[in-house]
Amino acid sequence: MAFKKVMIAIMFFVLALSLVPSYSNAASSDCSAKTAVKKTYINVSVATLWKEPGAKRQMDQYVLSTPVNMKAWTAKMSAVKDRLWLTGKAETQALYGQEVTILKTSGSWAQVAVKDQTTAKNSKGYPGWLPKAQITSRAAAYEACQTASIKSKTAVLYHDKKTAFMELSFNTELPIIKSEASWVQVVTPSNGTKWLKKNDIRILGSGTVIPKPAGTALLTTGKQFLGLPYLWSGVSAYGYDCSGFTSSVYRYHGIQIPRDASEQAKAGKAVTKSALKPGDLLFFAYNNGKGRVHHVAMYAGNGKMIHSPKAGKKVEIIPMDTAPYKQEYAGARRYID
Repeated sequence: MAFKKVMIAIMFFVLALSLVPSYSNAASSDCSAKTAVKKTYINVSVATLWKEPGAKRQMDQYVLSTPVNMKAWTAKMSAVKDRLWLTGKAETQALYGQEVTILKTSGSWAQVAVKDQTTAKNSKGYPGWLPKAQITSRAAAYEACQTASIKSKTAVLYHDKKTAFMELSFNTELPIIKSEASWVQVVTPSNGTKWLKKNDIRILGSGTVIPKPAGTALLTTGKQFLGLPYLWSGVSAYGYDCSGFTSSVYRYHGIQIPRDASEQAKAGKAVTKSALKPGDLLFFAYNNGKGRVHHVAMYAGNGKMIHSPKAGKKVEIIPMDTAPYKQEYAGARRYID
């Protein structure tokens, strides 16, 4: 009888051990999910989404091709009028590996919705048109993997730790299938596995909830883009529009806010000017602050704000009472406690 009790105790002990979860900094060897559901992903470093499909300017061929060349495109738009032309024609952008939903197609173009860009325009995400060649579909087989999130302004994605494959923007995220001392191996949307330097990324676990940041952390993230030229529709380290800048900074810290300034002004919690803290969002409207919201900035402390102003300007920190912003101030919102 004593022997039987000992055996039963051992069995329960072994069972208990099997139920204890294990944790590791290394990528899971079986992180591939068992699902065969197909999803659609951006397949260029930065995809520009347009209001309408069809022909654009000759200089826009740099971002209508596959791969795209963001540096050449933005350099080509040397005149303010070239950047102003994008207003009302480009909608937003999406980064390599971001999930999108195809809404409809027209010839060689597809209208997609960017899943994690919240908007009242479409419940599936921010909509816009792009060449079909810039998206790809595959089984969502890596959702249980850790994720490499680009923390540098840009980072090189390597074929084999030596040969560059593509330059990626800040905030790009790719699944990790292998982790080494200085490198991680990641899965791309349609180009197999590649490598990223650990110095360029942070590693997020599957299902990780990023701790809510202090407002100063948001400000620090935003400051790395000081001097970056404004780009209508921009959400990448090659150029931001005003709300692309604020939503991208917040996204990096795990907080999803609406894509557009007019909708950001309705979310979060209202804050009085006297109670402002770094990281709060500031809004500006036509008709001396009483009309439609047209601009957003982030409070930088000491009566100053950081923002991506308009075509011809760069990300900057200026006093809040700088004209015309002083006259157009329309309130502030807080998204963190």
